[in-house]
Amino acid sequence: MASARIEADYLLETPNDVRRVADFMAGEQSSGTFVAIPGETPELKARVAAQVTRLDVLDDAPAGPSLPSAGLDVKPGARFHRASLTLSWPLDTLGPSLPNLLATVAGNLFELKSVTGLKLLDIRLPHEFSTAYAGPRFGVEGTRRLAGVERRPLIGTIIKPSVGLGPQESAALVEELCRAGIDFIKDDELQADGPACPFDQRVESVMRVVNDHAQRTGKKVMFAFNLTGDLDQMRRRHDLLMKHGATCAMASLNSVGLVGMVELRRFCELPIHAHRNGWGYLTRHPMLGWSYIAWQKIWRLAGADHMHVNGVGNKFAESDESSLASARACLTPLFDDKPCKVLPVFSSAQTARQAPATYQGLGSADLIVTAGGGIMAHPLGAAAGVAAMQEAWEAALGGVPLADFARTRPNLQRALEMAA
Repeated sequence: MASARIEADYLLETPNDVRRVADFMAGEQSSGTFVAIPGETPELKARVAAQVTRLDVLDDAPAGPSLPSAGLDVKPGARFHRASLTLSWPLDTLGPSLPNLLATVAGNLFELKSVTGLKLLDIRLPHEFSTAYAGPRFGVEGTRRLAGVERRPLIGTIIKPSVGLGPQESAALVEELCRAGIDFIKDDELQADGPACPFDQRVESVMRVVNDHAQRTGKKVMFAFNLTGDLDQMRRRHDLLMKHGATCAMASLNSVGLVGMVELRRFCELPIHAHRNGWGYLTRHPMLGWSYIAWQKIWRLAGADHMHVNGVGNKFAESDESSLASARACLTPLFDDKPCKVLPVFSSAQTARQAPATYQGLGSADLIVTAGGGIMAHPLGAAAGVAAMQEAWEAALGGVPLADFARTRPNLQRALEMAA
């Protein structure tokens, strides 16, 4: 019976023949060596070697190499060729293992001397990965159930200043936001267990406010506490969240790592809000690193329930279409019998003004929008900021222009003036 196969798509740049480089990539990341050796038999290669299953030659790079390549002898005036290609591995080469998958599809390939540009664009995994990894415990439906929000985005914010506020100050701000009708609040990724705001005291103070508000009103605001740390620390912090009735935990993916995320998913009984801080160093260069389309699949399988995707009109270097494509990918099923869909989280300079473009671009109300200054800096206060975001999304979902909707809604009107 033929083995299931893993596929990975790449954008390649090289001054050499693209077919030869693609073949070398396949050998480097499976059974090949730079010279033939005993044991590298045709039978072995047929069983476990990677194959180049697609190669589309593209236009050459417009000018020079995208990346320096130490020791590469390039003649003056050399052309740097680009190609889109697919490598395919038998599952038998590595088994359904996410850590070893990373070593295979995103390992030494980036270091090859003949490569002056390489980006991992997408991966496709056989069904065996869906049985080896649990995927999100809550995802879209479970998060909506805990937050008590249906048929519209979860409107959220971030505790700001990100560091410096103590437990009581944080709790006072949360109390104001709860009264304003917020759905979701999160720690900033910089705030975990610092001396100014220790994790234990912050949880106790904030959850007292959240639980009191829920008892009075029936609405329990979801707060994502940043439990990022060593495995033992994350387990202890998770248990503290459970003790106090919390409904969300946050982890920084690039800080805890893949194995840390897999282990967190095994014991975590709360939705995992996955922050992607550090993402820029993996993708910022157009000819190096990862596309988000490939990257997010790894973390969804590992157990993330929410994933940051930047946002429309953001303050960073990412384009609107890239952010929207990332969000659509989060809502695209991974497997027919195990969709693993997660809530995309829009953040970074989000205001009421971005609601229509975000909804039109995503084509779904399944998202979390986290506006820091877009809510907290509203001229009429945080409560008005929450109301303005809610009104902006009501208009977006109803197809009503924001300016028309704001005529009889002063909170939204002031928010649009502030964001102009």
